[in-house]
Amino acid sequence: MTSAEPSPALRVDARRNVDRIRAAAVEVFREQGLAAPLEEVAAAARVSKATIFNRFGGRIGVIDAVLDDLVAAELRDIVDDARSIAEIRERICSYVGAIRDLQYRLPAVNDVLLQEFPDSEQLMNLCHVAGAFHDELVTDGRAAGVLAPGFTPGDFQALTRDNALALKHGGRPARTDYDRRTVFVLGGICRAARPSAGPADGARSPSTSPTAGAG
Repeated sequence: MTSAEPSPALRVDARRNVDRIRAAAVEVFREQGLAAPLEEVAAAARVSKATIFNRFGGRIGVIDAVLDDLVAAELRDIVDDARSIAEIRERICSYVGAIRDLQYRLPAVNDVLLQEFPDSEQLMNLCHVAGAFHDELVTDGRAAGVLAPGFTPGDFQALTRDNALALKHGGRPARTDYDRRTVFVLGGICRAARPSAGPADGARSPSTSPTAGAG
């Protein structure tokens, strides 16, 4: 071993610090969002802030390292779960209800949807996934005639951004009020369902009820 090579003990210590920082960042960002002070991440990891910069290069490096564990997997699951639903009205309701639920539960997702850190490649990739799915929903929704007239993929983007801004800067409403408003949002996106003899009396229409995940 040359003098320039790190010792095995140093490599183990460095790996331990990286693991601690990742775990601490997930914990702190989950509670406070992606703009949480790095000093708090360092304190939770029991390392110095300088160590975070040495190992990750700064905030963007930390975000890219933990985003999948923090929010990406859940966002992709929401898209995949909605995409698996054959009926487009139910698919839209599933997606909108689930994304609003996640926005309420996890502040970091609002930083993603607002593209607060555009230098993060992982964050911007997630935004592209969401944008592509909005295009898909609108194409299928128009073909089936279930969307309100004039509703566009940009409207999906605006609704999620507006909700993110309200939750981030306007305070969190009571959960019961939030879920009640999800019903109103869905009622504005989709045309009213045509009466059908199929559902039993009292059955709830998917056009006026959020998914179970939003309740």
